[in-house]
Amino acid sequence: MITTVCNVHVKADSIEAFREASLANAAASRQEPGITRFDLLQQVDDPTRFILYEEYVDQPATQAHKETAHYLAWREAVADMMATPRVTYSFGDRL
Repeated sequence: MITTVCNVHVKADSIEAFREASLANAAASRQEPGITRFDLLQQVDDPTRFILYEEYVDQPATQAHKETAHYLAWREAVADMMATPRVTYSFGDRL
């Protein structure tokens, strides 16, 4: 299992557009055979900050996700919405 946590800081005027694009990406991602979980979380005290929490069956599934049409469309759609570059961490099996 591979868990990916992506921290995203969006521009204040892009919050709703980012949410919409990210929810669509999450819904499509959950249909991928290699994904067991895909959540979008919004920070309570700072609505410009989001986390994408993703669980994959293995490393090849993470790469396959990055080649899907919905991911590529999301990446392009949200590129100009970022206040800072997104930061992603990947973790192996739970301990």
